[in-house]
Amino acid sequence: MSETENQPGDVLFQRLALIGIGHIGSSLARAIKRQGNLVGHLAITDLDEAARARATELGLADSVHGEPADAVAGADCVILCTPIGTYRAISKAMAPHLKPGCIVSDVGSVKRAPIRDMGPNLPDTVHFVPGHPIAGTEHSGPESGFAELFDGRYWLLTPPPGTAPEAIALLRQLYEAIGAIVEEMEADYHDKVLAVTSHVPHLIAYTIVGTAVDLEQHLQNDVIRFSAGGFRDFTRIAGSNPVMWRDIFLNNREAVLEILQRFTEDLTALQRAIRWGEGQTLQDLFTRTQAIRRGVVEARQEVPPSADK
Repeated sequence: MSETENQPGDVLFQRLALIGIGHIGSSLARAIKRQGNLVGHLAITDLDEAARARATELGLADSVHGEPADAVAGADCVILCTPIGTYRAISKAMAPHLKPGCIVSDVGSVKRAPIRDMGPNLPDTVHFVPGHPIAGTEHSGPESGFAELFDGRYWLLTPPPGTAPEAIALLRQLYEAIGAIVEEMEADYHDKVLAVTSHVPHLIAYTIVGTAVDLEQHLQNDVIRFSAGGFRDFTRIAGSNPVMWRDIFLNNREAVLEILQRFTEDLTALQRAIRWGEGQTLQDLFTRTQAIRRGVVEARQEVPPSADK
């Protein structure tokens, strides 16, 4: 690979393969096609026959394959867009078919696990650059994607030490070309940050909605009927792909449990303040948290609910 920048009109990858064509995979396919000159041939594969058929109908790729081996053969870049729990098996299956110099990446919300589960299975002749787009919705399937999903959103890369700089640079070019803001981050630090910003909030949402499920039927009906903004937002988050989130929690358990313990301690203190009528304590907390909200808005990470993960 050359360390020089691609010239206008040059493709970044002659053949790029996407493994998994759900919400993120189909959005990535659409974003690549929107640009028109990033990839010579876009190949996709999915174990779900219905997903492959739908992807073909939607014209998401130049070729659709039933087996990962067929999709990755001859590819310059391969990106896994499947649940994290599938990474070990997929990496083993595709490893013999990866050509030397191929860049392998992923879109998973946990980054230490891919290094653990994929790294040992990949040949030394390929470049492994794990990644994570901070984008998505609660919807799934090939029809749920849209090309604008990554516009102005962060795409974090967590390359292991010793990764070839030119491989990182090419992925950066690809993701920036489809509208993302690319930053590099150490994998363990990434997992702790995402435990706070995404994983524990999702766990809380699942828990609160689960509490509603366990209410008496008449009360449950009225909770659903009179849902205000807060509960409505929780149901949106809790409507996310259950397999994906199962794998996220199981593969980021240490960071999630650490943040969850801190949250539990803070929740106990808040419970005590409410019980004893400590209004100033509550007001001080709500004032401090306003600053976090302002920071999110100023960072331009405030997006419509339908496009936030």
